[in-house]
Amino acid sequence: MIIKTLNIQNFRNYTSLNLELNDKINIIYGENGQGKTNLLESIYLLGFTTSHRTFTSDNLIKSGEEKAIVKGKLIKDMPYNLEIDLTKTKKQIKIDDKIITKTTDYIEKMNVIIFSSEDLDLIKGSPIERRKYFNLELSQLSINYYSALNDFNKLLKIRNEYLKELNQNIQIDLNYFHILTDYLVNKSIFIYQMRNKFVEKLNNICPPIYEEITGLKGFNIKYIPSIELENFDKETIKKTLEDAYNNHLEKEIRLKSTLYGPHRDDFTFNLEHNNLREFGSQGQQKMAVIALKLSEIEIFKDFKKTSPIILLDDVFSDLDNIKKNNLLKHIDKDMQVIITTTDLDSIDKKLLTKAKLIHIDNGQIKKIEVEK
Repeated sequence: MIIKTLNIQNFRNYTSLNLELNDKINIIYGENGQGKTNLLESIYLLGFTTSHRTFTSDNLIKSGEEKAIVKGKLIKDMPYNLEIDLTKTKKQIKIDDKIITKTTDYIEKMNVIIFSSEDLDLIKGSPIERRKYFNLELSQLSINYYSALNDFNKLLKIRNEYLKELNQNIQIDLNYFHILTDYLVNKSIFIYQMRNKFVEKLNNICPPIYEEITGLKGFNIKYIPSIELENFDKETIKKTLEDAYNNHLEKEIRLKSTLYGPHRDDFTFNLEHNNLREFGSQGQQKMAVIALKLSEIEIFKDFKKTSPIILLDDVFSDLDNIKKNNLLKHIDKDMQVIITTTDLDSIDKKLLTKAKLIHIDNGQIKKIEVEK
């Protein structure tokens, strides 16, 4: 799949931008703070309806404006005109000018993998950051996962409200509370199984990629559920989670919160048995995230039967030539790649000869050229 055109109005520091993109390599260059990352963010938003940098629409709308619009023409099995309209209180999504009320009908159209400066938060940050990332990636791969996760979050919110009422000795319908818990368990089973399968697939692809780009063996990703599971079959998950809720209900009431389930899971990135968060250098951590995302490209291609759109936000600047070349081996293929950089000299010369070069200055296109 490729995004053929991009149209932006009042998004971040852009008043208006109309851009036609190359089917293969696009390089967005300019000084820091001119809007290169904002442009990639608009593409990510167009694909997934949310930003990878902020939770609120307020930050996405240009200062002093009431509304932002991002449009793009996606070429997949057929052309689609995608559109996101944002106000400070509302988000509207459209396909071919038709308003889409179900997000699941929208996000299955376009798949994006982004490499950005925020990536190190995956390893150095909290479990919340890691859960958010894996949820986003799995939601792009599977609409069923996205739906199950949304249902789970709604049920979790209601159950937590009931726990608060129980904490305050407010009378509630206990039968409904237990039915609610059963529903929560059933949604959890699918989420646990999907996360486990995804990590298993990553661990089949990631280690050799990590070794290729770093020379280090033994890389792996570990999925750590909030409950101890001998395996991930349906009955094991069901019984283990039910036992956790039954045996710790008093504690949950005291703390007014659901203490077990997918919302408490974590993931670790390791070299052999050493967690890179605690024992890895920043370089090793960055390469771990790059290996993760290169692996995802292969999973997306296998699962979706098409290549995702690749966004690389200034990832070349602090890589040596060997690591750059090893990275390029995996992305310079039959896929659309959009790269940002402050310095064209940091980009491989062979890549430049294939690229469309777009100079951004203060939210405006200053120059477009195709290298020969």
